[in-house]
Amino acid sequence: MKIPDGHQTIMPYITVEGAEKFIAFLKRVFGAKELLVVHRPEDGSVMHAEYSIGTSTVMLANATQAYKPSPIVLFIYVENIDETFHKALKAGAITIEEPANKEYGRTGGLKDEFGNIWWLVTPL
Repeated sequence: MKIPDGHQTIMPYITVEGAEKFIAFLKRVFGAKELLVVHRPEDGSVMHAEYSIGTSTVMLANATQAYKPSPIVLFIYVENIDETFHKALKAGAITIEEPANKEYGRTGGLKDEFGNIWWLVTPL
């Protein structure tokens, strides 16, 4: 099996209301890099987008009548959880669990304004 470059075996696909704003959140908080953005010809909304975050690719689209918003839970390794957590809060996320040291790393949880839950982890 040949997986396209920049993709992995399983990838999150997130459907949100306000994809452009969600993309801005991904860039601001996680330093996401644009790989591909395709707009719908009828209204210019995001039909399909791909962004790299670290070694992973996240796919997303603007919700439609046929494809409703589908928030998900993501577990993401970050270089500095405290810095990333603060960036997420400044970008509109709310705290689910403050960063704390656990057996698997320093971790904390956030919920973004689109309903997605992010568990951030920095290995100890």
